[in-house]
This record gives sequence, C-alpha cells and structure tokens, in this order.
Amino acid sequence: MDVFEAIFNRRSIRKFIDKPVEEDKVARVLDAARWAPSIGNLQEWQFIIVRDPGRKLQLAEAALGQYWIAQSSVIIVVLTKNDRVTRAYGKRGEELYVKQDAAAAIQNMLLAAHALGLGACWVSVFEEPAVERILKIPSQIDVHALIPIGYPAEKPIPPHRIGLEFMTFFEEYGKRWVKHLPGTLR
Repeated sequence: MDVFEAIFNRRSIRKFIDKPVEEDKVARVLDAARWAPSIGNLQEWQFIIVRDPGRKLQLAEAALGQYWIAQSSVIIVVLTKNDRVTRAYGKRGEELYVKQDAAAAIQNMLLAAHALGLGACWVSVFEEPAVERILKIPSQIDVHALIPIGYPAEKPIPPHRIGLEFMTFFEEYGKRWVKHLPGTLR
C-alpha cells in the first residue's frame, strides 16, 4: 500500500468482526512500531500483547467503560521504560521525548494495521493505575496507549480536516502560508 494511501484512508475502527488476527500480522504491526524514530535511537518502547477475553474486558473497564475494546482480537499496550532517556536527556526527556517516541511508534502501528487489512484505534483514555494492576506493570514503566486491533466491521467516513492555510505559517507565527501544493488538499 502506498504510504499516502495509508495515511489518507486509515480510520479509527471501533467495531470488529469475530475473527482472530494472525500472529504474523501482529508481529508485522509490532515490527513497524520498532522502526519508528526515537530520541537518541534509544528505542525505549515496550509492548504487551493481550488476547485473553477476561483481561480485554478488564482493560475496557479501565478505559472508562469503552467496552468495544474488548471485542477486538488483540490489544497491544504501548509502554516506555524511561530510565535511559531520563539519564541522557533529563526531565524534558522523561516528560516529552518518551511521549513523542511512543506516539511515533503508535502511528506506525496504526498505518501498518491498515496496510494489512486490519482495523485499529488509538485509545489513550484509561485509568493508568488500573491498567498497571491488570497487566502487572512495574511503577517505573509508563503506559501510553491501548491499541485494539482486529478485522474491521465498519468503514467510517473521512472526518473533516481543517485546511492547511488555517494552520500553517510562513517564516513566523501569524504570517499565513497561502501556497497550495498540488495533491495536498483532499
């Protein structure tokens, strides 16, 4: 799949058919995450694969009752172990860089899932202490997202996007960029 096709056509999927996602596809999604950029190439992310129905239900409850999450075939929990980043980059590394790195890995996962014919959604609303308890995650590990993945049972319409001319400035803040590049506006 062309990268622009994947970017423009990927949607957050919240309805799944009852079909298990094959291990090789889960591995490919995780491998895409592994190839995301990271600060100092420290690659501090970690992942937990959750397939157990009872645990998926507990995670859905921890996600403030988003029970559709439990209907996915698999949930990948995205974590970071921050000690090396904190040592190398201090407070900014711990408070910002690890979040940016996790976000880059998550976006790669979402695009890879879409390219493989799977549906996925980035879930960041959850009670972190509950997720830590359910999955026995040590306190020094940060939980960034739950990524439910499965075969999609829906095809959401594209959401409205604000035009580039309203969010892009040229040379300095407030000086609107008015050039429209061919093929960038959809």
